[in-house]
Amino acid sequence: MSAVPVYRWRLAPEGLATLRQLRAIGLRPGGQPVVAQLERPRRRREPLIAFLYRVDRAKPVRPMTPAKRAALERANAARRLCPECGRDAGYRIPPSLGMCTPCAYPDTTTAAA
Repeated sequence: MSAVPVYRWRLAPEGLATLRQLRAIGLRPGGQPVVAQLERPRRRREPLIAFLYRVDRAKPVRPMTPAKRAALERANAARRLCPECGRDAGYRIPPSLGMCTPCAYPDTTTAAA
């Protein structure tokens, strides 16, 4: 048995919000502990779990600084660069492939051209 109360889907009391709901209104948990848990039932699988936080104790989201923005742009650019051919793929390269689609499937891309 868990130490926090568990609510069914869409039956959580007012004043509690999930992490995504907090982010949508410009807030973050701010170090507060999880107050409750939300369960969404699914057929033949375990329920989906979301943690709930108190909205009145949430803090505002920290603003993005120019240094953080630059670091984020560099990280995203690195995820778009194909290690095989060295070109910018134009999209985030999937970790499952590890390279851009033309490098991963050379036969299917040349046959269509």
